[in-house]
Amino acid sequence: MEDQRYDTSPGAGPSSPRTRAGPPHLNSSGLRIEYAEGKGRGIYASREIPAQTLIEVSPVLLFSANEYEAHGRHTVLDHYTFIWRDGRMALALGLGSLFNHSQRPNVSYTIDVATESIRYVTTRRVMPDEELCIFYGHKLWFAPVDAADSTVLETQEEMDDGWGGLASLNGEDEIDTEDGVLLGGFTEGEPDKSVPDNDLPFVRLKLTPEEEEEEDMEAIRKEEAWVVDLPDPRLAATMLRWLKQTGFDIPSMAHLKRIRKLDDKMSMVLVLAREHPQVPALPDHVDLSAPYLVTVPKTAALTMTSLKLKSSLWPTIYAPRKKFEPEPWSKGRVHWACEAMGEVVKMARAAAAKGELPIAAYVPVPFDEETRVATQVFEPLSARDSRQSAAHPLRHCIINLVRAVGEQRASSSSARPKSPLPQPTPMIDVPSPSPESATATPLAADQVSAALSSGRPQTPSGPSCSEVRNGAHYLLTSLTLFTTHEPCVMCSMALLHSRVKEVFYLFPMGKTGGCGSITCVPRLEGVNHRYAVNRWKLDGAKVEQWKEKSGLAIDEAYDA
Repeated sequence: MEDQRYDTSPGAGPSSPRTRAGPPHLNSSGLRIEYAEGKGRGIYASREIPAQTLIEVSPVLLFSANEYEAHGRHTVLDHYTFIWRDGRMALALGLGSLFNHSQRPNVSYTIDVATESIRYVTTRRVMPDEELCIFYGHKLWFAPVDAADSTVLETQEEMDDGWGGLASLNGEDEIDTEDGVLLGGFTEGEPDKSVPDNDLPFVRLKLTPEEEEEEDMEAIRKEEAWVVDLPDPRLAATMLRWLKQTGFDIPSMAHLKRIRKLDDKMSMVLVLAREHPQVPALPDHVDLSAPYLVTVPKTAALTMTSLKLKSSLWPTIYAPRKKFEPEPWSKGRVHWACEAMGEVVKMARAAAAKGELPIAAYVPVPFDEETRVATQVFEPLSARDSRQSAAHPLRHCIINLVRAVGEQRASSSSARPKSPLPQPTPMIDVPSPSPESATATPLAADQVSAALSSGRPQTPSGPSCSEVRNGAHYLLTSLTLFTTHEPCVMCSMALLHSRVKEVFYLFPMGKTGGCGSITCVPRLEGVNHRYAVNRWKLDGAKVEQWKEKSGLAIDEAYDA
C-alpha cells in the first residue's frame, strides 16, 4: 500500500529500476524497502524466497468507527486503512502498508483476529529483485499500472491476443476489436449496470423443476403409481389410516391428492411404483379389487395451465411459486468472468505446449469482497490436465485442482494450528510429475482421512469467532470454476462434493460431458447440492477452426 496507490506489473522477473534506496529494514525474510520511479515505495526480495514462506507478521493499529470518522478519514491515513472484522478501522504497521497491488499477486495475507495482526505468505517462488505484491480487490480507488502496460503488451504480441485467437471470433464473422466476442464491450460503461440475460456471453442451464415451465402435456414429467378403486366412499378414512400404518404416507407423494373422483367412481393412489415395484398387499379386513398402475405427474403444478394438464392425469396440488429469477449480473462481474475465461484459454495452450491435453481449470479470486472474506481466497487457483505425463487415467485437471486445494489447505491448517483463520489457497499450477514422483508410494488411506477430516479452521463471521459458516469445510464452497472443456461425469461429481458455486465451460463434450451433455450431475434427483452450470456462447464454424488452430481440440475418445 504505497504512497500513490499504484499497482505493479505482473510477472516473475526483476522489477523496474529504482531511483533511490529505501530505508534499511531489519528482518530475516530477505525483504527490503525501495523506491520505484512513478510508483513510490514498495517491498522487494533481496534473495530468492520459496513458495509458502511466511515473510511478514504486521501488528494492526485499530481505531473506533467514531474516532476514525471524526479524525482519521481527514488525514493521509485514509489511504492506508481498511475495515476490520468488527467494524473498526485498521492500519497495518510494519511492512503491511507498503505492499503494492497486483492483478497477479505473489503474496497472500490472512487476518488473525486473536493477535490483531496480518500474516503475509508467498504464493509462489519469488526471484531476487522481484517486487512482492498483494491483491487489493476488484474495486480499486486508483489507476492500476497494469492498465497502461496492457497496451504495450498488445503491440508487442499482436499474434497472441491473450485469448488464443478467440477474441477475433463472432460466429461466422471476424471482428477487429481487441476485446472480441467474449468480452463483448463489457469493459465500457458503468460496472454496476445490470446486463440483460440475452446479452450475457454465456447460457445458463436450468437445473431444477422450479426453473421450468410445464405448460404442455409433452413437457410434463410423469411416472407410475399404484392405485386402488374404493367401492364405498366410507372406506377412504379406513385406507388413509392404513397408509400411515404401512409407511406409504411419505413426502414423495405430497404433490398428489390421495383421492380421485370420476363421476360416481372413487380411487385412491397408494404409492409410487419406483418406491414399491411390487403390487402392494392390501389390508385383509377390507374387500377391495387388486391395485393397478396409473400415470401421474412427478411434481406439483406451478401454474394454472400446468394444474389443468396435470390434474387430467391425477388430481395434483397447486403450489405456485415465484417464477425463477436468475441472479442478475453486473457489467463489472461479466468482465471479471470474461477475464477468467481468458486465463483458462492461456493455461490450456500452455499445457498443450508441454505435451499435455489442452484442458485447464481456473478459480479466480471472488468478485465481491464479502465472498473473498468468507472463503479467505485472495489468490486464484488453477490446474491443468496431466494424464499424458503421469500416465494415469484419473489425472483430469479438475481432479488435480480439487486434490491440490485439499492438500494445500490440510498442510496450511496443520502448520499453524493456533491461528483461528484458514490459510488462503495460493495459485496452484499442478506440475507435470517426474518419473520418480509418478512411481512414488501414495499416501495411506488413514493419512488421507486424517488430513481431510481435520477440515478447515473456524472463520470468524459475525459476533462470535466460534461460529462456523455453513459448508465452510468444503473445498470450493461459494467459489466459481472456469474450464475449457465440459467436465466429465467423474469431475462433475467431484465438483458437487466440493460444493462449488458455479461452473463455466467453453466446449461441450457430447459423448462424455457431465454438465449438460450425456447428463447433468447437479440436476440429478437425490443429490445434496446443486451448482449452476453455464456454457459459453460459441457458435459457428469459425469456432471449430479456431479450436483446431489453437491446439485446444481433443480426441473424442478422451473425456475432460
